[in-house]
Amino acid sequence: MRGLIFVLLLVALPAQAQNKFGQGDLPPGADPALAKPLPERKDVVSWRVLAQVELVRMKDRYVPKFAPEVRALDKREVKVQGYMMPLQTGDKQTHFVLAAMPQTCAFCMPGGPESFVEVRTKKAVKYGFEPVIVTGRLEVLSDDPTGVFYRISDAAQTH
Repeated sequence: MRGLIFVLLLVALPAQAQNKFGQGDLPPGADPALAKPLPERKDVVSWRVLAQVELVRMKDRYVPKFAPEVRALDKREVKVQGYMMPLQTGDKQTHFVLAAMPQTCAFCMPGGPESFVEVRTKKAVKYGFEPVIVTGRLEVLSDDPTGVFYRISDAAQTH
């Protein structure tokens, strides 16, 4: 869980700070091909859809305000494709973050909270650098204390 909190602390940075930490800027020597978004597929939820969220100020904090298209996905069975960011040790993961873009360095986050989905799977998924597809029930989170916008529980890897 500490790993998720670390990830969320980084993705919760203000937009100006995120730009310094890798949104668009690659670390020296990184392959520019790694920073390309995944191609759109009709059989998975698009990251463009999940990005339809804005932060609005509510009293002393900011909360996500999701577009109707995103809210319609809440508690529905979905497929999401992305790059695995492990939260556990070992080559197989049951708790990880799925990201729209690959990490280009260990300390750089490839986007904000709208470009991540926290995933918990029934069966462990082998970690790799290639994109994976998971299927499960999506939760759209308006007030999660960890700062996560999206979570898939009881997920399974699909092809």
